[in-house]
This record gives sequence, C-alpha cells and structure tokens, in this order.
Amino acid sequence: MTRRSLLARVDRFSLMLLATVGVASVLPCRGVAATLFHLVTTAAIALLFFLHGARLSREAIVQGMTNWRLHLTVLAITFLLFPLLGLVARAGGAAILAPPLAAGLLFLTLLPSTVQSSIAFTAIARGNVPAAVCSASASNLIGIALTPLLVALLMGGAAKVSGEEVWTIVFQLLVPFVAGHLSRPLTAAFVERHRAMLGVVDRGSILLVVYTAFSAAVVEGLWSRIPAVQLFLICLICAMLLGLVMAMTAWTARRLRFSREDAIAIQFCGSKKSLASGVPMAGVLFPAAMVGPIILPLMVFHQIQLLVCAALAQRYASRPVEPGLARDAVLGS
Repeated sequence: MTRRSLLARVDRFSLMLLATVGVASVLPCRGVAATLFHLVTTAAIALLFFLHGARLSREAIVQGMTNWRLHLTVLAITFLLFPLLGLVARAGGAAILAPPLAAGLLFLTLLPSTVQSSIAFTAIARGNVPAAVCSASASNLIGIALTPLLVALLMGGAAKVSGEEVWTIVFQLLVPFVAGHLSRPLTAAFVERHRAMLGVVDRGSILLVVYTAFSAAVVEGLWSRIPAVQLFLICLICAMLLGLVMAMTAWTARRLRFSREDAIAIQFCGSKKSLASGVPMAGVLFPAAMVGPIILPLMVFHQIQLLVCAALAQRYASRPVEPGLARDAVLGS
C-alpha cells in the first residue's frame, strides 16, 4: 500500500470521526434512544474483538512468543514509560486544561497498544510482523485487566473502578476475543476471505461509541466548558507526547541492540494507544457525563499517531537494506 492511499484512508476516518462528533453535538441521543445506542455499541465492540480473535492464528502466536525480549520491551513502554509521561502531562496540563481533559491525557497513556494498525504499519515498514501480531495482541489482552488497575492507582476518585467494572470489561472485550480465537476452525476461512469486513466493524464500532459518549457529554454541556484554545493545547500536547515516545522507542531498541525488523515492531507497537479498547473502557470506568471529554485527548492522539506512523512506515520501507545486514541493522544505523 502506498503512502498516499494509506493517508487517504486515515483522512477519511478522521473526517468520519469529526462528522460523528458534529452530529452528536447537534443531535445527541437521549432517553430511550441513548439506551438503545448503548446496547448496539456494546454488541458492536464485542463483535470487533471476536473478529480480532478469529484472525489471530495459532502459528503467529507460537512464532511470536519466542521473542520475549521484544514483548517485554513493548509492555514496559506501554504500561511503564507511557504512564510516567502521562503523570507529567496531567501535572503540566492541570494549570491550562479543564480537569476532565487533563484526566483524559493521563487515561490515554494507561491504555494498551492498537492491534490492526500496529501490525499494518510494521508490515509496510518491513518489520517483524509475527512478533508485532503477538506483541500487540498480548498488550490488548493484558491491558483489559491492567488498565483498570492503573486507572484505580493513578486516577483515584476520577474513575469508578471495582470488581464489577473490571468484569464488565473482561466480558465485553476478553471473552469475545477468546471465543473468536477458539472459533477459528469454523470461522478462520470466512474471516480471511472477508478481511475488509474487520475494517468496517472496527471503524463502525468506534464511531458508534464516540457518538454515544459525546451525546451524553453534550447533554451535560460539554462544549460550553471547553473553549477552542483548549482543543489546540490538547493537539499540541498529544503531538509532543507521541514524538517523545517514538524517539525513546527508537533509542531503546538501538541501545538494546535489537535487529532492524524487531526495532520497527517495537516502535510501532510501543508508541500506539488503542481507541477501540479505550473508548469502551472509558464508558465503563467513568461517569457518562465525563466520557466525552475523557476520550477527547485519546481521539486526537489516535489521529496524530496514524498520520505520523503512516509517513514513518513508508520512510522505513523506502530504505534499502542489504540482505546480510537485515537481521543486524537497527533503526537509525
């Protein structure tokens, strides 16, 4: 896939997200309609994770699991480095941002990595795809339990985290994923023949959740509390956060002497945050009126990471690599 076609797809989804926020701002769902949308979005997210599980082959798991150094590095970046930077971002943003937006900055850093885009960008950049499949999937599965724990530890009273909320997330995300993987003998061929279907479900489920979340926030007066200058500041902070993490992942891979292919997988799996996991988690962990502003930094970060990683993946792909050096060269060498 060329950089132009990939960026075109990213831009289309960005426009769809903006349009969804616009519709929710003008025509928010209320009452019975809000309850109906909540049920539909819950089913759509469950279907999305079922399809992700159905796509993950046993061979990819076995092949990817052997690279334990890579997986530990990605998990450390995702659940240690990012939260530390999130604490700094929240502390710095507390003086200039509304409290829910500052909390949203921290929340996005506690989320697991993406699955689809991490794998896609690793493949485009000629990185270690089996390791990326295993690492991104492991990040999502671990994040289902670890993210609520980090939210409880670092966000305190801003979120409602109890055993009930954790089990809700497990049943909404983990159970469908495992069920999808176990269904592979029956569903693998169908899912492979209809790979575009996963993209439709992925984007459609996210748009549904965003509409529902922003509807609840608009009903509570979201836009009267967030001026345009705050949106600009969120964009600036998210761009700085992504740039810092991507630079640190490249530096870490170089210092630990990973191969070029592994370093690419580390950078694309370690620098991402999952909108597909984050939005439903926010809906469970935070009051309905807070979900809209809480996920706003995540939505901004998600779009920036797609645009930046699309360009970076194409740049890596264009670099000539001698066959004899393919396993030894690291990023930046």
